[in-house]
Amino acid sequence: MTKAKISACQLKLKPVASFREFANQVEEIIAQVPADSDYVLFPELVTLGLVNSFAGSDNFEVKDIVKVSEYTEDYKNLFKNLAIERQQVIIAGSHLERRGDKYYNICYVFDKDGSYVEHKKTHIFPAEGNWQTCEGDELEVFDIGPAKIGIAICYESEIPEISRILSMKGAEIIFCPSYTFTEAGFWRVRHCSQARAIENQVYFVHCPTVGDPSLPFPAEGYGRASILSPCDIAFPFNGVVAEAGTNQNTVISGIVDIEELYVNRKTGAATTFNDRTRKEGMYAKYPPYDAIARNKVLSPTT
Repeated sequence: MTKAKISACQLKLKPVASFREFANQVEEIIAQVPADSDYVLFPELVTLGLVNSFAGSDNFEVKDIVKVSEYTEDYKNLFKNLAIERQQVIIAGSHLERRGDKYYNICYVFDKDGSYVEHKKTHIFPAEGNWQTCEGDELEVFDIGPAKIGIAICYESEIPEISRILSMKGAEIIFCPSYTFTEAGFWRVRHCSQARAIENQVYFVHCPTVGDPSLPFPAEGYGRASILSPCDIAFPFNGVVAEAGTNQNTVISGIVDIEELYVNRKTGAATTFNDRTRKEGMYAKYPPYDAIARNKVLSPTT
């Protein structure tokens, strides 16, 4: 029986004046993580508070948040050293990083020896266009720690094809660092995360950046972290393995059984992982993208 213990660090965003202050914030919250956790997840745009470390930040516009890219090496070294020191796999949220003349929203996964892999967000949320963020075009599954894992950054959870491809490539846990600054945004990601866990029979870990709107920019953020499972006999009936309080600076942890996923795919009440593919011949008769392009799905007159 293969089990994995997962911790999600629901980090409360706050303006910081230096990288050392940001590092202190990270070190304080990771100190709450149990020493026996296999995976530690941080939220999307975890370095955003560093915007306030730049001179003139009071007059910044949204597009200026890409300045945090200047801290890329500091960010990578911080989480690399924490992974080595704690001997845990750390999914270090995401960070805006400049590559050549482009910026990407990148999630790094640091293994216990300090090595790392990365995932560039493939579907940027429409508002991210204000930051001139470019999209990645690769979906990989990583055999790191006791499970095979995939990454779906925030809005990627709302694109069903992302999680389907990851699960078909072998992902058993999908980690979703997220940042939404409205309650509606939080629920979109949360409901989609639960749907992805059910339809692909995988575990899905949703970890949002939260904040305090009364503080200076950037401090918005809404959510509560959760570790989610399929809804079936072998799992919590509501699919919630663990859940944080809303907008708290806190850590949640939970243990998941990897082998149970494979049993559930064969004998569960709902065998959606396999049932989604067994009628591909029928699906092929209905080209949805062509239909939408011809306005024959969305038009109320057809």
